[in-house]
Amino acid sequence: MPALAEVVAYTNEYLRLDQCGDWAHALNGLQVENSGNLRRIGAAVDASSRVFRAAAENEVDLLLVHHGLFWPGLQAITGPVRRQLGLLLEHDIALYSAHLPLDVHPVVGNNAQLAAALGLTDLEPFLEMKGQLVGLRARVQIFPNELAHKLEAATEASVKLFAHGPATSETIGIVTGGAGSEIYAVARAGVDTFITGEAPHWAGVAAEELGVNLLLGGHYATETFGVRALAAHLAERFALPWQFIDAPSRH
Repeated sequence: MPALAEVVAYTNEYLRLDQCGDWAHALNGLQVENSGNLRRIGAAVDASSRVFRAAAENEVDLLLVHHGLFWPGLQAITGPVRRQLGLLLEHDIALYSAHLPLDVHPVVGNNAQLAAALGLTDLEPFLEMKGQLVGLRARVQIFPNELAHKLEAATEASVKLFAHGPATSETIGIVTGGAGSEIYAVARAGVDTFITGEAPHWAGVAAEELGVNLLLGGHYATETFGVRALAAHLAERFALPWQFIDAPSRH
């Protein structure tokens, strides 16, 4: 069995944690350690009691997540936080979180994996955030409705289309998760069709004013790709079984 420290060191380097900026509360990397040995990898979008219970039931001892324990910031270890930590410690589960490093990775990243699922090629990075380019842009001619159907098939979730841009899309931008508030920056980057997970109400109005097609595939649904791809990669490298723990949110 591989040791936790070996897998964590490899993953830190593979995801280039020391090169990626992020929000402080992301706390990328190992958030909770276990006793050291690994037998099974789990992957989930969010750290939650529901996910931790499923991991325990399936004998997962390394859980990879996109959104870790500390998004709300510094908290007392009471109530939900105590329950979550208790589940991890009781069942000897290590928790590893990767946010922007997993979004931007050129192979297992959320954006790269979603673009591949949509059949988009010749991709180029765009949209600076926290010191790096976080999105991917492709130049391809496609009807927005057709693209929406492709997105629904890729995410297995409903898609909301604000068809305010050209009748035939020519420049598609992808930033998974909750990047709808970046729509002005996306339009300045020459994108006429923007795919993300969720957006504030005003972004729909902005899309109309800017003449941009906006496709919302769901925050959760657009960010299942990275953790699954990372888990599969680590499982192959370290000869471990892995599974995806599907625990959808409402967004």
